[in-house]
Amino acid sequence: MALSIVFQESHVFFRLFNACIESIKHDVAQIFANVFSFKPYSPANNRPSGHGNLLPFALEDLIISVGNQYQVTTQDWFSQKKGHDEERDPRVVFNVLDAMLKDSLERLKMMRESVSLTKIGLNGCTLEVDYTGCVAMIRNLCLEGKLRAALWLRNKMIQKGVIPDVLTHNYLVNGLCKAGDLEKADNLVREMLEIGPSPNCATFNTFIKGYCLNNNVDKALYLFSTMANSGIGPNKVTYNILIHALCKKGLLKDARKLLEKILDDDCGKETSDIITSTIFMDGCLKKGDMVQALVHWDEMLQRGTQIDVVAYNVLIHGFCLIQDMNSAYRYFCEMFKRGLLPDIFTYNTLISGFCKIGNFDEACYIHGVMSKMGAAPDLISYKMIIQGLCIHGDVIRANQFLVCMLENLMVPEPLIWNVVIDGHGRHGDLSNALSIRDQMVSFGIPPNVFTYNALIHAQIKGGNIVDAHSIKKEMLLNGIYPDVVTYNLLIGAACNFGRIHFALRLYDEMLRRGYEPDIITYTELIRGFCIRGHVMEAEELLAKLQRSGLSIDHAPFQILIQKYCRTRVPGRAYDLTKLG
Repeated sequence: MALSIVFQESHVFFRLFNACIESIKHDVAQIFANVFSFKPYSPANNRPSGHGNLLPFALEDLIISVGNQYQVTTQDWFSQKKGHDEERDPRVVFNVLDAMLKDSLERLKMMRESVSLTKIGLNGCTLEVDYTGCVAMIRNLCLEGKLRAALWLRNKMIQKGVIPDVLTHNYLVNGLCKAGDLEKADNLVREMLEIGPSPNCATFNTFIKGYCLNNNVDKALYLFSTMANSGIGPNKVTYNILIHALCKKGLLKDARKLLEKILDDDCGKETSDIITSTIFMDGCLKKGDMVQALVHWDEMLQRGTQIDVVAYNVLIHGFCLIQDMNSAYRYFCEMFKRGLLPDIFTYNTLISGFCKIGNFDEACYIHGVMSKMGAAPDLISYKMIIQGLCIHGDVIRANQFLVCMLENLMVPEPLIWNVVIDGHGRHGDLSNALSIRDQMVSFGIPPNVFTYNALIHAQIKGGNIVDAHSIKKEMLLNGIYPDVVTYNLLIGAACNFGRIHFALRLYDEMLRRGYEPDIITYTELIRGFCIRGHVMEAEELLAKLQRSGLSIDHAPFQILIQKYCRTRVPGRAYDLTKLG
């Protein structure tokens, strides 16, 4: 067996050596071809057809990684000796040839030494395995996601009678779990149990987390139950992983049982595991079980658990989810009484909660308090307030927060600029909308399709349909293509002005660009036909809409019903009410 392995590895190295010799022959032939104007030499016909399968893929990765740095091409030589080559001086050319041959041989030597440094046993009959180098390379390959090469190298070490340590195996298990290859991870753990090294708690934790991330909690619980059979006791990390997975799946009773087991094990200690308790409480709150979360909170206080900022953040976030801002604010104030300073997450959670219920005075107050308490507002803080103010129509105050961001040397993301532009546009303030766009560009933020759509909407709202189309042309000049929203805005504007033929041209252009019309597109065109009195065309378009498979609301039916009522055709209006 050992002799077979040595023969195979020696065969691989000599094949690699032959490949390098072939490269040297190619370079030599290329020089003579350039000097004597011969036809360039091509090695294609002389290369074995199976060369592509010379090495296993994993070994090729290793060879390439250590050999790339020594490659020099013939073109590099000729670029350095360009003047001599043009004169075609044979002595100079042969000097170049001599130097290049020496360099190629030196390259081969360095390549061989580099491969030897990996100690993977290509010439295993003479080299000893460098254990430290091998395990370091396996770990690096795992971090880089090159699991196939890492497993190949592990197998080569085992063939040499050297088994990597448990930490190296944990790297492999972690890499396989992250890649979702749980079957290979399972096989690897089984091999560890059979030939060593014995898996430790970290091995099982990694494997259990892999199954939890794959939404296979049953398998994770089975692994948890088999840990004792391997003589390994679970630690707090194990419980935290399982409680988080159970809560995420809504299995709060099972999570509670695990938590009680941890608390029983903690008897005699001054404090319980705040991390595990916080994970359980967060799971209860996200599932809407506020009662159980508060019961557990009280139990934590009774046990003397040292409550931290994260635990308060979880509880405050839970109250914000059910929009109980009074309770959220009460626990926020309680933090100060306990000597805890809220962090950026606490403030942002409160700002988000107040913005969602439309209480922007409180949201702005919390925003103002942050800086005084040593937690400077970040991009998320500004984004929530600016977006909320614009949605509720307070663009002036939103613009003030935008100015404040810029004064604090914070460049907003495109979304924030677009929200403010859209806010000005919706209120008919076209000049400020364009001014914000220019300011956006001056700060190095290029407008995107949402920016242009907001400007087009602003122009249409101001009755400037020609200027709206100019903005569409500007989009195309800047390499930004209109989307369905762009076409819907322009089609709707054309229909409002009674220019149904122009709206249909835009509709055709939309189809040519590969965009699928939505319910808004059809509704605007139906309204346009009705404005022009083309009721038959409107009905045909409604029939096409019904055949399209799109979800239809009441709007297109209502437009036609109102049209028939105005033209005193109540029978047809009644028929449409039954369809709608």
